[in-house]
Formats: sequence, C-alpha cells, structure tokens
Amino acid sequence: MTNNVTSIILLGFPNLKMFTFPFFSLLVLLYCGTISGNLLIVVLYLVSKTLQSPMYFFITQLSLCDLLLNTDIVPVLLHTVLYGGSSITLIGCITQFTIFAVSESSECLLLSVMSYDRYLAICNPLRYHSIMSHVLCVKLICIIWLIGFLVILNHTFSIYNLDFCGPHIIDHVYCDFEPILQLSCSDTSRIHTQGFMLGSLFLIIPFIVIVMSYVYIVITILKIPSNTRRYKAFSTCSSHLIVVSIFFGTLIIVYMFPPGGESLTLSKVLSLMYTVLTPLLNPIIYTMRNKDFKEAYLKIHIESCLLNPVALLVQYIGR
Repeated sequence: MTNNVTSIILLGFPNLKMFTFPFFSLLVLLYCGTISGNLLIVVLYLVSKTLQSPMYFFITQLSLCDLLLNTDIVPVLLHTVLYGGSSITLIGCITQFTIFAVSESSECLLLSVMSYDRYLAICNPLRYHSIMSHVLCVKLICIIWLIGFLVILNHTFSIYNLDFCGPHIIDHVYCDFEPILQLSCSDTSRIHTQGFMLGSLFLIIPFIVIVMSYVYIVITILKIPSNTRRYKAFSTCSSHLIVVSIFFGTLIIVYMFPPGGESLTLSKVLSLMYTVLTPLLNPIIYTMRNKDFKEAYLKIHIESCLLNPVALLVQYIGR
C-alpha cells in the first residue's frame, strides 16, 4: 500500500456558525439518551425473570448493536461539530468504518431474524417455543456477529491495501465507504463491486426476508375473527415494524440511491438518522410501547427503593 495520506480531516457540518453550540448540545443530549436507554434495556433483560424470552433477547442484542454504533460515531462527531472539523489518522478512519459496518450489517441481519421470530409467534404459535429455543437464539446471534465481523473485516482489509494519495479531506460526518474510496488513487472498481455484493447480502436480502415475513403476518392477522385478538397480535410486532421502516428506509436511500454533490447536506442529515436518531428511538419504541419492560422497570425501581434504606440501616448498625 502506497500511503501519502497520514491524517484525514472530517469536515462534518462546517457552516453551522451560530448554530454550532445548540447543535452540539443537542447531539450530547441524544448521545446520553441513547447510551442510557440501551444500557437500561440490557440491564433489565439481565436482572428481570419476566423478560427471558427470545423477543427480548433479540431486543437486547439490538441495543448492543446501537451502543457499538453510537460509541463509534458520536464522540468523533461531537469533536467535529464543536471545532468545525476533526483530524483522524487513515488507520483510525478505516477502523471507524469497520466498526460502523460491523454494527450496521449485524443489525440488518438481526432485524430479519426478529421478523422471523414474530412470524413464528403469530403464524405458528403452537410450535413457537419448540422452534425458537434459547439454544437456537444463541446460535443465531453468534452466527450474525460472526458473519458481520468476518465479512466486513475482509472487506476493510481490501480497502486498506489500496494506494492512498489524497485529498486528505472527507466532507462527511464520519468515515463512510464512498468518502474513503475517494481518497484512493487506485482502481476501486473491484472494491465497489464487492461493496455492492455486501449491500445485497446485508441490506437487500434481510429486507426481502422482513417483507415476506410481514406479508404472512398480515394475512394471518386478517384471518383472526376477534378485533381484540387482531389488535393484540398486531401490537406485538408494531414496534419492530416501526424500527425496520426507519432503519432500512434511510439506509436504502443513502446506499442504494446515493445523492449527488448538490445533495451532500441531505446525505449527511440522512446519515445522522441511522447513526444517531435510530439508536435513540429503538429503546424508546421498545420500552414505551411494551408492557413487560414497564413492569420490569417499575419492579426493579421499587425493589431498589426498598433495599436502599435497609442497606443504610445495616451499614449504620455495623458501625
């Protein structure tokens, strides 16, 4: 690899001017909310016995994807917004893209598995627990993370072996696939083909699986005679459907129909949708609309309030 690029400047949003601090403050609030919300879901799943089911296990894994993505993108973005730009090494830039790609590809596969889980729960409820066992859930998650890591690592290794000769400026909010390739003076046609194939593997195929699952789900729900049971069946998958619509909608627009130079700002805003906003909305959608999560949180909150005075009393007597 011939490397004449030692450091890269991420421009982010260079023309914010008087809106810099309000935008920075907003990002900080979103970041804190995302970390807190997703950590809360993980903790609730680990300590609550009522949440030990496949659906909540997958939701917990989704939170881990969002935590990984947000921690990878937002700290650098905050520095970029506050100072009007951010310097990052080429290795650091490729590493950021690798972590981003692993988390996003794993989330695409995970959402498709979650749609299959909802398909089994609604369309084949009698065999649901026998098919979707805990062992199978763990195997599926291991396969998802392993495929995401190995495939993306091989892809980024190919990117690393390109010759980089400049420019050393990326006019984007993070180190994404296309902006990195624009720094290379090598022939990137093979890498672009490889990227298209990966897009099909991690974006198009999971999206088709999700659509097919929900076609069967809708058909099954419409056959339910009772309006109450029909509403209850639909409510069990509505949260997942909202998350899928936001997540896949923005990804498909950005990567399948990339905007031109005149729409660069739009591309940046859409990138914020799936790197900043979606990881924040996921815990809100799954907890605010979920009775089990609310009850688990209230139970733990009440227990902590009862145990804290006891712990203080024991500590006081021990003195």
